[in-house]
Amino acid sequence: MFNLEKRVIASGSYYVGIRKSIVLQAFLGTCVGVAIYDSDANIGGLIHLLLPQPAIPGSTHEPEKYALTALPIFLKALYNHGAEKGKLQASIAGGAFVCPFTEQDLRLDIGGRTLEIVKKIFDDEGIEIEKSETGGFFTSKFSLDMRNWECTIEPSVYDKFPKDSKFNTPDLKEISRVMERIQPIPQVVMKILRMIGEDAYDFKDIANEIRNDQVICARTLKLCNSALYAKAKRIDSIDHALVFLGQELFAKLVISSYIKDFFQHHNQGYSLCMGGIYHHANGTAIITEKLARLTQRVSPTLAYTGGLLHDIGKVVLDQYIGSALPFFYRELQNEVDFLELEKKHLGVNHMEVGSQLAEKWSFPESLVDTILHHHYPENGTQNPELTHMVYIADFLMSRFHAGLELEHINADKFVSRFERIGLSISQFQEIVDLIPIKIFEPSP
Repeated sequence: MFNLEKRVIASGSYYVGIRKSIVLQAFLGTCVGVAIYDSDANIGGLIHLLLPQPAIPGSTHEPEKYALTALPIFLKALYNHGAEKGKLQASIAGGAFVCPFTEQDLRLDIGGRTLEIVKKIFDDEGIEIEKSETGGFFTSKFSLDMRNWECTIEPSVYDKFPKDSKFNTPDLKEISRVMERIQPIPQVVMKILRMIGEDAYDFKDIANEIRNDQVICARTLKLCNSALYAKAKRIDSIDHALVFLGQELFAKLVISSYIKDFFQHHNQGYSLCMGGIYHHANGTAIITEKLARLTQRVSPTLAYTGGLLHDIGKVVLDQYIGSALPFFYRELQNEVDFLELEKKHLGVNHMEVGSQLAEKWSFPESLVDTILHHHYPENGTQNPELTHMVYIADFLMSRFHAGLELEHINADKFVSRFERIGLSISQFQEIVDLIPIKIFEPSP
């Protein structure tokens, strides 16, 4: 008996191969997925396109991200494997709108412009489009079964639950008891969080404390020596790490080494894949830091930390979400506000619980406020620009890296929220283009 492999194709990548027991999948929001096959030659593949074309015309950096440059590469790979030009059939999915916008905001329609380029290239190549389901405002799961070349397009939170599913709203006292049972963030991590909140770094005493905490020390050194940060020379001590990385990057790594473990123990409800909550939080942190460096309005380290911690309330509520998923899945398709759904089925939303947990652990006020208001950043009072950056980063992750976790970010005031941090909406594609391609790699 053979095992059927499921392979997720991340944004900015593709897969081409012969007929075999593999199902290729792409989780699509604004991105566009294209599956092409030649059934006679038994060759096919799937590509996941992030943007229509480079923000800088003629750029050759990361060509697999863009429809204009990636689709010719994909087609060449198919031809090199033996597919014949006149026998190719294609299916297209994705291209959801960034948000419900007015006519003057049509320049935001990245998905639509990506689709236009795909269709023009298909016309030039004489490729028949067999199936196309594009547009709308919701994410989808796009699959190509390489055993029989069958393409399917379905909601990323596909409703497979019986209609008589039942769910009992948890008691708020019960949720409070869950918060009490969660192991608190270690004091050394809390001290770093406070220093970041105050934008004041003095790591002499912190380094001493980390050396005395074997678990945090080991986690931090392991992360320092990962392929992402390590160069030719191995980092073998906390002092070495401080010198090599600098205080800001070192602070981020200490926090990340703990938060990764904190999130990854919780994969029952919100996560749509293994490690989905952490993968989303990490991507949001990286994008928020990018926005801070671009606008120079918030400390990049504070921005990274706000992005990393914005969804900590989900850790408390995660165990209840599993049995409530049928209701969430169905009602989200009717454009019901995500926070209203949490309140309806859980009695509280993840922002409220997250801010309570942050207060309990004595987080800096700016982080507590950001956690409480990251879905509606105009309500933030402590550091509104930080809250707006976290909202935008959270939104970008939900639209351009769909399929990680159960969430739906409202976009009613997206344009004004974007402009609140000093950016013009005409820069939107440039901002998306700043997102490191590694963020879009499938969650382990």
